[in-house]
Order: sequence, then structure tokens, then C-alpha cells
Amino acid sequence: MGSRRDQRGGRRDERDRDDHLEPARAGRGSAGRAGRGDAGRLRRGGLRDARRRRTSARPARACARLGALLEKHGTYEMNGIAFSDAEDIWWLETVGGHHWIARRVPEDHYVTMPNQLGIDSFDLEDAEGPGRDHLASPDLRVFLREHHLDLTLRSGSTGGDTAFNPREAFGSHTEHDHLYNTPRAWYMRRTLSPRAEDWDAGRPGASPDADDLPWSRRPERSLTVEDVKDVLSSHYQGTVFDPYSSRGTDAERRAFRPIGINRHNALAILQVRGDLPASHRSVQWIAYASLPFTALIPMFTNVEEAPAYLSTTGETVSTDSFYWTSRMIAALADPHFHQVIPLIERYQQRTQALGRAAVRAADGKAAEAGAEEDVPAPLAAANTEVAEQVREATEAPLGQVLFTASEGMTNRFSRSDG
Repeated sequence: MGSRRDQRGGRRDERDRDDHLEPARAGRGSAGRAGRGDAGRLRRGGLRDARRRRTSARPARACARLGALLEKHGTYEMNGIAFSDAEDIWWLETVGGHHWIARRVPEDHYVTMPNQLGIDSFDLEDAEGPGRDHLASPDLRVFLREHHLDLTLRSGSTGGDTAFNPREAFGSHTEHDHLYNTPRAWYMRRTLSPRAEDWDAGRPGASPDADDLPWSRRPERSLTVEDVKDVLSSHYQGTVFDPYSSRGTDAERRAFRPIGINRHNALAILQVRGDLPASHRSVQWIAYASLPFTALIPMFTNVEEAPAYLSTTGETVSTDSFYWTSRMIAALADPHFHQVIPLIERYQQRTQALGRAAVRAADGKAAEAGAEEDVPAPLAAANTEVAEQVREATEAPLGQVLFTASEGMTNRFSRSDG
């Protein structure tokens, strides 16, 4: 989500692709507050692949590798995929069949991407040449020309311009998008860049049904893991479209698909801290179930296995699983939103503080481990410890929301009622 340069966010939704939020650059994050960190520019150059592109960055190489697979095997649907390391983020879109495009996210920008294709400017000359910021399937120009897909209007003086708008060529602009997709992108921008536009005036380019929201934008301040979680948990708070609010009409409150939706499965926020050694720079913050009611848990990635509380989820509902416990809390809390949201927020703050403290402590132990091959052991121990701490912290809100839900049952009765 935006760029406190250490935050990378993304998420997949149950049953469909969901909002994806990608922030540029990685850096150091201390407990409770992320820092700006190392934002060194990549040195371009390095090996050329079969298409004679310069792809010195690993994310760019990953795009080229996936692109080669797409060119060979194709895909039946359009999708977006992010590749990132401590230096760069690249965003790849499958634009149909055996064709693809990829673009480097600009320095200190974030990308908000619901279930749509979103790249809105693309330099074919760069993609066919040095590949500094753009990559594509090698026959993309021919594909565009043969099928008349380049819809960019150019004046006579700019007829040779190689930039075009892929969103117009390959994207969708349907009524479904205006109910399901564009409102989510609009609200994320409204939250992350509140002063950039008059978001509530309904103006073109800044409204819930806008088809031309920019692909990326620079935030108004550095952003944190907590900001990523909050915006991906949102349900149009502060607007007439919030389903939990008394503002607006019934139709307005049910007009748009929330970002933090009921059927959400898992959120993963990848934090790549560029000023730490590769052995422990990456942390994946994980949350399950409907995000307005659930908590994040940090997991170091340089380990062989995950704690049982996160890894033993089966079809049988059990409080031994963070996933199922999170789903139970969300399902019980939702009908009693205004009664239980204060205790949910306290639970989220407590677990986030636990997670930040655990990461800080584990960083110290990893630094003391010495050899790189000795680092995974303390990281695995830290993962297990924080999982047990979060498990204990999660039992209390489960009991509290269960009590509240039981008190509101239809068959409730008291002798004093008579």
C-alpha cells in the first residue's frame, strides 16, 4: 500500500481475485513504526534474455520467466500478478491468450487493483528495447495492429508516439465494474490520498464509478503495515455506502461490494526490509476471514514450516486453527457490529503490538545467530512464539462475541420480562 518504503501488500480473495495493493520500495521497519530505509536505485544492465532485454532486477526476470510460460501455454483469463524484492516491484498483467505486459511500479507509488486490468500507460519502445520500466510479449505491437486494439488518440505531431493505454485496449468498463470494482479502487485512493482529490463530489476521475483512476499514485505520507491492513479491511467508512452505518439509504448502503467482505479467505502483506540481511529481511503478515474483525500475525519467511496454529487448517471447524477461530469471531460479531467493534479494535491493537514486539526481538536474535545458515532456527522459534501469543489473545474476543450473540438470541427470556 503506499510507500513507507518497507511495506508490500497484496491479498487474494476466496472464490475470486480481490483487491491488490502494491507499494513501492522496501526499507527498515522498527517495532511500532516503520522507517524509510534504504531506497537505493537499481543499477540497470546485466544479462540479456532471449529477447535482448536488460533485466537486472529479479522481479523483472520473474516477469520475463512467467511471460515466456504465458507465450508458450497461454491463459484462459486476464489477471494481475506482482513480483517484488528489496529494490523493485513489477506488476504483470495477462492481457489475453498468449500475451502479457509488465510495468515497474514508480518510486514511492502505490497501486490499488481490484478485479480489473489497470495499467493505463505503456511504452512499447521501452518494452521492445532496454526494458527499464516496461516488458511485454515480443509480438504485442503486431497483435495490437492486427486486431485494432490501440485506441489511443494521437495528433498528427505525435503520430509516432509509442505509448498507449492498455486499460482501454484490454480492460473492462462495465456496469458490473462500477458496482464491484471501481468503488474499491476509489475508496482506497480516498483513504491513502485524501487531499489529492475532492473524492465525494462525484467528479469525473474521482468518483466510485470512475474508469480512469490512475494506475499508481504517490501517497501523502509514508505508509505502514497497519495502513495496508486497515484499507483492505474497509467497508466505505465515512460515506453513505458503509453497510454498518445509519447514514444513507438502504440502497446506498448496499450499493457496492465492500473491500473487507464476508467471504474473504486470507490476506498476506509481504514486508521486505531492504536494510537488513537477506536471511531475515522478509516478513509475511497474515490474517484470515472477514478482515474488519480479524488480526494480523507476522511470520518470518526464511523457515521450513509454519506453526500448527496456522498450518493445520482442515475441513473440521476447530479453535485449534487461527483460520477457523477468525471466521467464528467474524460471523458472530457481524450482526452485533456496533456492540462488539470496540472490543474487536482492542483485540486488533493488542495483537498488532504483540507482532511488532516479536519481530523486533527476532531481528535481534537473527543478528546474533552469526552464520546465515543458523538464522532460520531462531526465526522458526519466533514464529511459534508469536503464534501462541496470538492464539491466547484470540480466545478472549471469541468468548466475548459469543456471549453478546447469545444474549441477543430470539428465544431469550427472563422472569423479569413478565
